[in-house]
Amino acid sequence: MKGRRAGLILMVLIGPLAARAALPARSPIALVPLDDRPVTQQLPQMLGRIAGRSVIEPPRALLGNYLTFGEPDPIVAWLNGAPRRRAGAFIISTDMLAYGGLVASRVPGATYADAYFRLHELEHLRRVRPHAWIAGFGTIMRLAPTGVPAIGPARGFFAAYPAWKYLQAYANLHDPLLPAERARARHLARLIGPPTLDAYLATRARNRRVDRLILHLTAQGTLNRVVLGQDDAGLVGMHIPDILQLQATMVQLGLGSRASIEPGTDELGMALVAHALARGIGWRPRIAVRYSTPDGASFQDPLEFAPIGPTIASLINVCGGREVRQRADITLFVRLPHAGKARDSRLIARLRRTIERGEPVAFVDLSFIGGGYGAQGHFARRLLDDGLMSRLDAYASWNTDANSVGTALAEAIAAGVGRRDGRYNRLAHQEFTFDRILDDVAFHVDVRPDLNRTLDLEGIADHTYLLPQVAAPIARLNRALLWNRAAAILPKLYPALHIAAMRITLPWDRTFETRIDVALAPNLPPPAR
Repeated sequence: MKGRRAGLILMVLIGPLAARAALPARSPIALVPLDDRPVTQQLPQMLGRIAGRSVIEPPRALLGNYLTFGEPDPIVAWLNGAPRRRAGAFIISTDMLAYGGLVASRVPGATYADAYFRLHELEHLRRVRPHAWIAGFGTIMRLAPTGVPAIGPARGFFAAYPAWKYLQAYANLHDPLLPAERARARHLARLIGPPTLDAYLATRARNRRVDRLILHLTAQGTLNRVVLGQDDAGLVGMHIPDILQLQATMVQLGLGSRASIEPGTDELGMALVAHALARGIGWRPRIAVRYSTPDGASFQDPLEFAPIGPTIASLINVCGGREVRQRADITLFVRLPHAGKARDSRLIARLRRTIERGEPVAFVDLSFIGGGYGAQGHFARRLLDDGLMSRLDAYASWNTDANSVGTALAEAIAAGVGRRDGRYNRLAHQEFTFDRILDDVAFHVDVRPDLNRTLDLEGIADHTYLLPQVAAPIARLNRALLWNRAAAILPKLYPALHIAAMRITLPWDRTFETRIDVALAPNLPPPAR
């Protein structure tokens, strides 16, 4: 009897601990996205499906849409509702919570006081969920607000054209100014006008204070991990002092590996979802990086403030992994611009050898940087024709190098988590890869130039903001063109599957991105004779 009672007491004591340990691997991940674009809102949920773990988000209507900003206060209420009780991990865009999303973060509107009180709600979340893993990701403001023409509802948007162009040039000057830049700075300031320039500088100052607040919340234990991504900015500009100040704050607070500042923005939600997935099963992925050129790690994306080598190393860390030279769980291959035919052939051979050894491979093609869309499309078709594309664990090949690398790493890690946890969803993985090829290659290489040419012929030179009467026919053209390419690509990629359903839209009424909601299904066997 005593032994039985002791066993019962032991079960009572360890039961909650065991449940708590198992919680991260099985419970949902709650994500507050940066905005409602596919890369920030749709893809993180698709990653969860690959790994067999739910990623839950606020209702999409609360996230806003382009120039209509998100609704932070109802999102706070959402966090305090069912997600607080169900989720084992929380990943929160501090830009959405503070301002209403990425576009909102670039313009006047929300005050520092607004942001302060909203972000301090995370302290409440920490108190009621003391054992949850809570990560935040914010941005260091880029060098100009969102650029739109002064037409229709956008006519009153902050720094609409032509002011945006002058502001972009002004912010890209050195800070402090070089002597040779002073006259140009004065000229640009006159063109911008004091009200707009003062509002822009005040917005930058507000954002710096908010980013420092996020670091302090991390230091006090409210957040387990924070990453600040530098949004679209290169080696020179007004963002450099911001980065230096925030780096100094990190050192002063002793944050160590709990905080980082790195190039990129759109991929950070996916990277942290991958981190939460891997953490949930106690896995720290070992990732080896292989470049198509010997000096590949030194390649500099003009829209980022650091070379690709340190950028990739940082992203591996944000994804919860570590970079290794051998015995890797995942090998990341990176194709650089202007590699040449001989190097491309060697890269194909290395890819094939690695895959045939049974090693998971993520592939990133950066040849689009500098306008190499033709080279990107040609190489993608070569991978399809050689049968290698369907054997990759991840593929990405558009936008900045951080965006592409973060997407590919997250996809490969989600697949690795699912396999290790026995919950891998192969069909969801195939849908993710198919989506990436349609978006990164079929849309950006083939369809988007056609859409832009069509608009040009109609006398619409700016494609960043389309009025409804223009957007509707362009969206129909996009749907028709992309459907045709999807039907041609899938038999080469996954010949045993067919498109069961697919919805194609231009989610922000511009030609910069498309959204593809696709469901694949196995082909039916031919009827018996």
